[in-house]
Amino acid sequence: MAKARAIVKRRKSVQNIRKITRTMELIATARFKKALDRATEAEAYTRKIAEIVADLGATATDFKHPLLESRPEPKRSLLLVLSSNRGLAGGYNGNVVRAATRRIQDDAADSIATTIEVAGKRGINFFKFRGQATDAQYTQFDDRPAFEQVEEIADRYIALFVDGGIDRIDVAYTKFINAARQQAVVETLLPLSAVSVGQAVESIRHKKPDAVAAPVRKGERVPYEFLPDPKSILEEIVPVSFKARLFKCFLDAAVSEQIARMVAMRGATENADDMIKSLTRLYNRARQAQITRELAEIIGGAAALE
Repeated sequence: MAKARAIVKRRKSVQNIRKITRTMELIATARFKKALDRATEAEAYTRKIAEIVADLGATATDFKHPLLESRPEPKRSLLLVLSSNRGLAGGYNGNVVRAATRRIQDDAADSIATTIEVAGKRGINFFKFRGQATDAQYTQFDDRPAFEQVEEIADRYIALFVDGGIDRIDVAYTKFINAARQQAVVETLLPLSAVSVGQAVESIRHKKPDAVAAPVRKGERVPYEFLPDPKSILEEIVPVSFKARLFKCFLDAAVSEQIARMVAMRGATENADDMIKSLTRLYNRARQAQITRELAEIIGGAAALE
């Protein structure tokens, strides 16, 4: 009887865990839909402004914006790592920090001094465990990053880049390609050269090719008429493009996090179902053995009385 009771107790524990994982899966699904709507709304704006900046960068003008100036031999770089504040998201955080670690090692091999900034408690704990110093830590971003918060960081990055304190700015995050595919990548956001912007546009277009206009022209100069003048227009639109791209990274990371948590909790729920079925079979066998033993004892006792 003791064995049957232990099995019942364990089965109840697994059933309680299943309720938790199922609830977390439903919550992640609801958050994923909201985060996906926000990322989709920002996609068209990010795509179009990237196209314009790419064309302007390829246009022959007397004025060039500092954010568009390529620095072929960077000496100082800044790496922003976007992780999550909560766990139970499968390999989401592990993939991001591995991609970031590879970039840090590559920069060290090229004699590039790397400044590390981390968003998310999981990434902060990872670098703290490794004993690697981080210059800034952010925990205010969750599944609904606000543009005002991202813009504050972007303004500081722009000032650092223009002043020459940083030669390159990279972001390690999980790019949302579609609901079935997300990829941990490290993208260079500054400098906003025409090539890098064009590549960003192409990567966005792979998501919705039917909703995109003519392809980006590489190496071809597009004629523009500037009113009032190229300088004022570039000074306005180039920083906005960088802020939009950085904000899109945060949105993609939020969507990918919820997908990873949704998949992980669905897998945990399915595993709990399998364990419940297995424990139920074990309980039935133990109960049947107990009943058989009791019947044998009764029959044996009756035979002894005869």
